[in-house]
Amino acid sequence: MTINYSHVREMMVEQQIRPWDVLDIRVLDVLARLPREAFVAESHRALAYTDVELPLGHGQKMMKPVIEGRTLQALDLQPGDEVLEIGTGSGFLSACMGQLAREVLSLEIQPELAERARQNLDAAKLGSNVRIEVADALNWQTQRHFDAICITGAVEIVPSQFLKMLRPGGRLFVIQGTSPVMEAILVNADGSIKSLFETDIDYLQGAAPAPQFQL
Repeated sequence: MTINYSHVREMMVEQQIRPWDVLDIRVLDVLARLPREAFVAESHRALAYTDVELPLGHGQKMMKPVIEGRTLQALDLQPGDEVLEIGTGSGFLSACMGQLAREVLSLEIQPELAERARQNLDAAKLGSNVRIEVADALNWQTQRHFDAICITGAVEIVPSQFLKMLRPGGRLFVIQGTSPVMEAILVNADGSIKSLFETDIDYLQGAAPAPQFQL
């Protein structure tokens, strides 16, 4: 069966993304244009626009489209922004941010995922302003500062080192808490926090809470 990806992409935006209060025209335009199917395994392409997480390997998953839409809207990326992404995954969210901002630096702990994401971006001709580095973000050091930081895996507590990487006026998107009840928040450089929505996603590698032993 041949899938009309353009049609199902439009249906995703109208039936999933908009009803979840994603109303930013620039975000909707990006999600309506970019070929999400090109960033998933061929065996999962028929599911590329459904409201489910998709496996990427190495225990990682691609976020649901609605989560991606809310993430992009919350970050409010501007054409001159420099963005740090923690967790490249498939490279799709990297591509979306690259369309909205000036530059994206994405850190991925798994070399195979980093390489596959690079291939996905290049094949879709969407990676000219996206740089991917293999790194454990929780132990990564830099002197750079960013206008926006996007953490694509959940954390129990927001790592303070990322807040120090924000420029004045910068903002950080992250999903924090303890599964199964987590909260997506936007943390501003001035320390103010905006609650966005509740969800439940996998933890960023190395950021899961320590196991609780009970007698």
